[in-house]
Amino acid sequence: MVSAVQRLWLLPAAMLALTACDSLDFLGGDDDSPLPGERISVLSVQDRIAPSARVADLDVRLPRPQVNIDWPQQGGFANHAMHHLALSDDPREAWSNDIGSGSDDDAPILSGPVIANGLVYSMDSDAVVTARRSDDGRTVWESNIEPPEEDDGNWGGGVAYDLGRIYAGTGFAQVVALDAETGVELWRTRVSGPIRSAPTAFGGKVYAVTKDNQLFAIDVETGVVDWTHTGIEEAAGLIGSASPAVDGDIVVVPYSSGEIFALRVENGRQLWSDNLAAIRRADAVSALADIRGRPVVDRGRVYAISHSGRMVAIDLSSGRRVWETEVGGVNQPWIAGNFLFVVSTEGDVVSLVAENGLVRWVTPLGRYEDPEDRKGLISWSGPVLASDRLIVTGSHGVAVALSPYTGDVIGEIEMPGDVSVAPALADETLYFQTDGARLIAYR
Repeated sequence: MVSAVQRLWLLPAAMLALTACDSLDFLGGDDDSPLPGERISVLSVQDRIAPSARVADLDVRLPRPQVNIDWPQQGGFANHAMHHLALSDDPREAWSNDIGSGSDDDAPILSGPVIANGLVYSMDSDAVVTARRSDDGRTVWESNIEPPEEDDGNWGGGVAYDLGRIYAGTGFAQVVALDAETGVELWRTRVSGPIRSAPTAFGGKVYAVTKDNQLFAIDVETGVVDWTHTGIEEAAGLIGSASPAVDGDIVVVPYSSGEIFALRVENGRQLWSDNLAAIRRADAVSALADIRGRPVVDRGRVYAISHSGRMVAIDLSSGRRVWETEVGGVNQPWIAGNFLFVVSTEGDVVSLVAENGLVRWVTPLGRYEDPEDRKGLISWSGPVLASDRLIVTGSHGVAVALSPYTGDVIGEIEMPGDVSVAPALADETLYFQTDGARLIAYR
């Protein structure tokens, strides 16, 4: 009997040609031996990233795809480590619905949906939180959480789910708790400044990072602030910020200053800190140390990447750097087994060995729609690893699938609009959210 994953290899090559209304026939690669190796440095962020010759001939091995029923936080679970998720061999569009008001210059949508208990939750640019059925996309409830005194749109923020509640961080400097089944508001807490990323909710607390680099740890039952932590405030930075990662009794918070801290969840006591600012600063833009990609905590290590060209692995307990490599990015790294996958600031998809940071392969996707004239800047989001396919989305309205084993591009599909947030995946259903506030489900 041929397994579901094996059937994927048997699809004809002609099915690599895709259309927006047909199937999402993203195919996978081969799976052989493990990948040993040791750390070396790669080129600076101003140059092309190159694979390491020390691992160039070694094959990539990944864990088997597993079904995750929920996607409760931005990036999946609270620690942002999702490994290898299951998706059907031939996913097709199941439904498509508007989630409200789309992004514009005054109020961009910076976070994607979360999924829990058969419902998909999203927040639009007007701070309207919506719950939809995951099976058919029908609306269950809507809740407008914009304060009466505000009328300028919700600049950033996002939602998280935990234990029957939705927690929304808003550009109005508030965290709002809603009943996940009804949308009824439970409490509302003001913080020191606008929130540009979704909060992280786990273990009785909800963690929200403000624009002025403060972390608020809020009691989920009462909405009372338990403790706060402050980083260095930056005058300049990228649009948006990164949601904290929580693993056990430790919360890892990144700031736009390039600082990253590990704190005790019960009281905010600092365990260690690091800084991912670049040593060499070629220009003002590349020098921005902003940690825009969510950190990942997996098996006792923290993996983090900054815009300014530093990616690190840090021992969670001690704060000791395990390795460092000169790869910059603004997206959450994706870990699966002993491999990391990340999109660089140069528009490359990069595979690294999680143990030591060696680059296994690099696939340039391009930074411009018109490379010759350097026009039409493309922002890539992701990746998500789904049944032997790395899926990334582009701000020019294209989703691309690559082999995690070789980096080969194996399919692409036109989206019904630009996409600036990574896909979400739950219960073998892949969700794309366009900048125009359209949510599309493939299964």
